[in-house]
Amino acid sequence: MSSNERMPDSIWRHMTQHQSLVGTSPAVMTQGEGCYLRNDQGRKILDGFSGLWCVNVGYGRQELADVAYEQMKKLSYLAPTMVSEPSVQLAAKIEQLLGTTMHVYYSCSGSEANETAFKIARQYHLQSGKSDGRRRYKIVSRYRGYHGATMGAMAATGQANRKLGYDPEPAGFIKVMPPYPYRDHQKLTLEEQGAEAARQLEETIIHEGYESVAAVIMEPVISGGGVIVPPDNYLPLVRQICDRYGVLLILDEVVSGFGRTGKMFGHDHWNTKADIYTFAKGLASGYQPIAATAVKQEIFDAFYGEPGDGREFRSVNTFGGSPISTAVALRNIQILEDENLVENAARQGDYFRAQVADRLSEHPFLGDIRGKGLLTGLELVGDKATREPLDQGKVTAVIAHALQEYGVIIGRNGNTVPGRENTLIIGPPLVSTETEMDRIAEAIAGGLETVLSIN
Repeated sequence: MSSNERMPDSIWRHMTQHQSLVGTSPAVMTQGEGCYLRNDQGRKILDGFSGLWCVNVGYGRQELADVAYEQMKKLSYLAPTMVSEPSVQLAAKIEQLLGTTMHVYYSCSGSEANETAFKIARQYHLQSGKSDGRRRYKIVSRYRGYHGATMGAMAATGQANRKLGYDPEPAGFIKVMPPYPYRDHQKLTLEEQGAEAARQLEETIIHEGYESVAAVIMEPVISGGGVIVPPDNYLPLVRQICDRYGVLLILDEVVSGFGRTGKMFGHDHWNTKADIYTFAKGLASGYQPIAATAVKQEIFDAFYGEPGDGREFRSVNTFGGSPISTAVALRNIQILEDENLVENAARQGDYFRAQVADRLSEHPFLGDIRGKGLLTGLELVGDKATREPLDQGKVTAVIAHALQEYGVIIGRNGNTVPGRENTLIIGPPLVSTETEMDRIAEAIAGGLETVLSIN
């Protein structure tokens, strides 16, 4: 097939270099059940990535299909200026899980949830009477963090390769380094690393002029940037700093929410509350496109005013809070609770990391094993002493071998930091058992040995 001819399929796939696919026939996925996908060739594949960390309750849930069907018959769509029974119930459930009075704004993706959070933060400061006479508009985020693909969310994302070709990005987005225990100064203890990263955040807020800073956004555990787990003192210190300077704290729970890390929310590991939370992915386990931005009462109150005075939140999302998506999300949360899937994520994640450590801790390419629940990062290095990242081609080869020889999908921190896209990312559905954990560990071991043998 010549370069001018079209590929057999007309889909422009996400994050894909299509030239490498010219002349090939794409495998079409036809069915999913539990932790597994099946393609049109009849091959059964273990999804160790939950789609994109979203199919938390597993594929093929009849009860979620039934909920969607019944809701479609009853009320399929409602303008987002109105409310439906499932949208009200879901907001109340999110409020209950967060353990404090909250108000929920619905959208359809994590990117939109974060864009919404930025808009709310900026408008809140304008209307709260606490802006110290200056406009607070700057958003501080962290390198390696991911917050979405829309222009504002991408500007907050600290992954250089995500932004190639899209500059200049919107003004007002500032980056700081996160704590990164594997690569921080090794003479520092974990507690010292957490304190130093928090100090750098505080210094950035001061030097930017704290009166100009609207919010800090961060994932409790950096996910796509390499599964970077902070020291235990870090998030509480961030909360203190935000309070000290009147800066809102936005916690991006798009990946870490709804059981992924072995607790209902990632921030639960550190008993730290945010002013604004963002959710998507596991909220409905990928069965419907839905996202949510939840704000505390004080923020919501700043939007009260007289009709026509412009104090209302002037934003709209056509499909936000659809009766179908909210009904499915509500049933999805019930499944998480009824089947103890959050606890299973904690148990299986610990088991998996122990299996990898037992099999591979001495492997020359494995530098670090880290994670919470069923969100694990395995950082691959070319030299354990210097911690030089493993060559990108070899990382890709490990992933390809796992799929080709073992039928296991695993991910990596692709399109992040140039030369440092060397972390395998594993995040299977929360219904996983030790059988799946063993198979993923075996696939990774096989991939590493194959690459080592041709090194």
